[in-house]
Amino acid sequence: MRHAGGKGGIMTSLSVVTPSYRPDLELCRDLNLSVRRFGPSGVAHHVIVPAADRKAFAGIGDVHAVDGYLPRSFVHIPGNLWVNLRSPILPVRGWIAQQLIKLEFVARSQDSVVLLVDSDVTFIRPFSADTFHRHGEVRFFRAVDAIHAGLPRHICWHRVARELLGVRSCDRMPLNDYICWPMAWDPSVVRSMLRRVEEVTGKPWQTAVASQRHFSEGILYGVYVDEILGGMPYSENTMLCVNYYDETPFEEIEKFASYITPNDIAVMISAKSGTSLASRRRALAAIAASVGADIHQQGAT
Repeated sequence: MRHAGGKGGIMTSLSVVTPSYRPDLELCRDLNLSVRRFGPSGVAHHVIVPAADRKAFAGIGDVHAVDGYLPRSFVHIPGNLWVNLRSPILPVRGWIAQQLIKLEFVARSQDSVVLLVDSDVTFIRPFSADTFHRHGEVRFFRAVDAIHAGLPRHICWHRVARELLGVRSCDRMPLNDYICWPMAWDPSVVRSMLRRVEEVTGKPWQTAVASQRHFSEGILYGVYVDEILGGMPYSENTMLCVNYYDETPFEEIEKFASYITPNDIAVMISAKSGTSLASRRRALAAIAASVGADIHQQGAT
């Protein structure tokens, strides 16, 4: 999707990308329906899945096979794992491979902004390129000092990102968090970031990242923007999405809906929560009704 905007009247373009797989098929279907309902006319929703799942995902966005976004040195093995023949010491877990796919997709994109959206996210309000792009800059999410000693995995992600980027380690606490849904990225920034990783490590960036046991693409992007680029003019500390992270089934619909603000455009109910599809869809329907009533009330005031 393109429209006039940006610097000097340059066309602004937006696309959405979602790596997925067969167990998340119905979640991805609901996400795609919400993109079509609330996204700008003609927006492309790219869904990247294992080759064996392409037929099942037919009709859910623009479906691609993962093979086209991983190096030929990556060989798939049972258990949602890959072996990188360039560095075959440890298998590459599906979680890491999925992040490689996101990075590669965005690096290839010629759009002004790419939204990274996982299958367990659903849009609840209209959005457009202007939601994430202002005065030629892509919206940058930064939750200042949100990472504390009680989040050891996030701290590890920071350490790994700094090593990959050649940035000195940071001993101060707390640290900034950059992980959000949906995550808006500037493809030109991603391309320069990956070049930096290759310069620092002396390896193809895919091999450098895949050799890590722990990694967050969102933290890598955030550290690069803040530590190398000196931040972004268009920075916000609001995620535009209300999230349910717990690994127990989702139940408190009314309480969850009460957290949604007029600025939120999406909700995330974690696929790891074990929430049944029927319960999830009932919750989303209730949230949609609540949001619809809220919009109606705003229009009446």
